[in-house]
Amino acid sequence: MSAGGGRDAQLKHTGLRPGWTTGACATAATTAAYTALLTGDFPDPVTITLPKGQRPAFALAAEELTGGAAMAAVVKDAGDDPDVTHGALIRSTVRLLPAGSGVVFRAGPGVGTVTLPGLPLEVGEPAINPVPRQMMRDHVAEVAAAHGGGGDVEITVSVDHGEEIARSTWNPRIGILGGLSILGTTGVVVPYSCSAWIDSIRRGVDVARAAGLSHVAGCTGSTSERTVTTLYDLPEIALLDMGDFAGAVLKYIRRHPVDRLTICGGFAKLSKLAAGHLDLHSARSQVDKAFLADLARTGGASDALAGEIAAANTGLAALRLCESAGVPLGDLVAARARDESLTVLRGAPVTVDVICIDRAGTVVGRSSPAGPSRAA
Repeated sequence: MSAGGGRDAQLKHTGLRPGWTTGACATAATTAAYTALLTGDFPDPVTITLPKGQRPAFALAAEELTGGAAMAAVVKDAGDDPDVTHGALIRSTVRLLPAGSGVVFRAGPGVGTVTLPGLPLEVGEPAINPVPRQMMRDHVAEVAAAHGGGGDVEITVSVDHGEEIARSTWNPRIGILGGLSILGTTGVVVPYSCSAWIDSIRRGVDVARAAGLSHVAGCTGSTSERTVTTLYDLPEIALLDMGDFAGAVLKYIRRHPVDRLTICGGFAKLSKLAAGHLDLHSARSQVDKAFLADLARTGGASDALAGEIAAANTGLAALRLCESAGVPLGDLVAARARDESLTVLRGAPVTVDVICIDRAGTVVGRSSPAGPSRAA
């Protein structure tokens, strides 16, 4: 494998320091608290295993052991990313439950609660996303096995001043009320300096071309990378970690063509590309449900369904409405995003296809490959 390309090489090339997600911090705090509950001692620092195998250690910022509960806290370090949660104190309080209860999650102060459909959590659930939940379950099981516990616990995650911090996020607009979400799919915060990251994309294209590759993939994150690798068996140096910078990939490949470009990402992000946005960051572009409603009409959606789509809480909710009605909104978004990409490519000799996925990496929309003749 070449050391010159791929996601890890791109990150290294930026010179930016990665950090840890709120999910990783909550997992570390949970691991320390449960260990103390079983042994009487808090491990400090506490080491956890992230989904891709990294084993970071976290210093504890606070700890408290009472009769039936233990609390540990970690300060979030977002690295060089301008993350609003950088420096936040993330606490986990763990209480033992009766045998057979499993792991139960609660939202403490500063962690939001889901109040609207369309998110990967049910209404009424604490805003602790699926991957962080699984990370905490896995570490609870490991601690239980090591120290003779049953693994039946209640985990209450809280964030000091989280409700105030959440006002600077999109949580209130998507129905997450009362605080922040506990997020992360890899445990690692990838820092984004626009200029540094765009430069790293260009370097990735250059490396792929120098290696003689004819097919590259612009991916919004690690889940889309796995999907593309499974579908096309591409080498690592063919994977461009474009993040939110779809325009940077397209404009550079316009000047430095490759035979084929696959763009793969979450349905909501790629619906923004379909609507003509080249910067997919949530601070600079939003999912346009009215656009999705109009697009769904072209696929046979009734006026009533189009109205539901326009009023949907999230892009994912709009997609699920269409799936239930047999309207191929995912494919329509992928095709429109492909055509928008070809427009940006301005006739460059590049064949483009687009793949939309959900949070689990399941393909929910796919375009056919098309070349510059479709740009018009």
